[in-house]
Amino acid sequence: MSEHGAALAARLRERDTSAAPDTLNLLESAALRDREQAASLLGALSPAALAGEAPGHIVGVTGPPGAGKSTLLSRLLASWRQAGRSVAVLAVDPSSRSSGGSLLGDRARIEFDPADAHVFIRSTSAGEQLGGLSFATRAAAHALAAAFDVVVVETVGVGQAETEVADVADTVLVVVQPASGDVLQFLKAGIMEIPDVLAVTKADLGTPAMRTRRDLLAALRSLASQRDTDVIAVSSLPPGQGIDELIDALDRHRAALDLPARRLRSRREGALVDFVREHGERGLRELGGRRAARELLAAQDPALDVPSLVRSLELARSSPS
Repeated sequence: MSEHGAALAARLRERDTSAAPDTLNLLESAALRDREQAASLLGALSPAALAGEAPGHIVGVTGPPGAGKSTLLSRLLASWRQAGRSVAVLAVDPSSRSSGGSLLGDRARIEFDPADAHVFIRSTSAGEQLGGLSFATRAAAHALAAAFDVVVVETVGVGQAETEVADVADTVLVVVQPASGDVLQFLKAGIMEIPDVLAVTKADLGTPAMRTRRDLLAALRSLASQRDTDVIAVSSLPPGQGIDELIDALDRHRAALDLPARRLRSRREGALVDFVREHGERGLRELGGRRAARELLAAQDPALDVPSLVRSLELARSSPS
């Protein structure tokens, strides 16, 4: 194992939150040596190495632009910290075509105390994953869950590709603003299938927010889903409304979750995304297609980390049939 990767993994296992910046820098690097170190880091934080899943709660937050995600996150962050929980926020921004870096700088819109050592906020680039999540973001979410109590992945807007957040997070929070027509758009795009918790912002508006909440409950019923999805009306205006109720809903979902099964699915889907990113659709065809690739992944040790799962696909691709 690379010494740098080993040292970072040890710090994260000891819940040293100050290791977060170096972890992100390593995972975001495209240099070959750093990629090797990143694989070592992730291997040292795998369920096999930790004798179980990393303890942090990974919360995916998504919703239409302008719905108030960053303002709501500011309120959630303050409440989590008041309760003594350490928090990391990965705010996924669109990529600059020239630099490849994040464009909007979402962390600038989230209020926090920069002197608080138990808060880490980083704007991360979506890279080539339009509307989705880059390798670095997905890997960082799972790595930081070893050190932080809560790891938030905030995505850009809502679109078909953004259902990727459901393959990363333990709990998916979808944020909606009232009187915006979002409910109909959710039904058209199939987004209503991914939330574990729904938050209607601007509850201080009164009737419009309550009407949107009723519409969302009706939309959930129309899906005839067996899932019990909480719909919470919240206001981020001081002193805040529904914030504690929302946190309770997130915690209830996590407590009822089969975490090993959800994380296993996340690692396998992440490995498939990474394999296709490296080898393209041609590489996928050489494995026999997406279904065959998933079957290959399902046959692997469930405690393996994502880089090891990717290597298993690469070995299968290079082996004679």
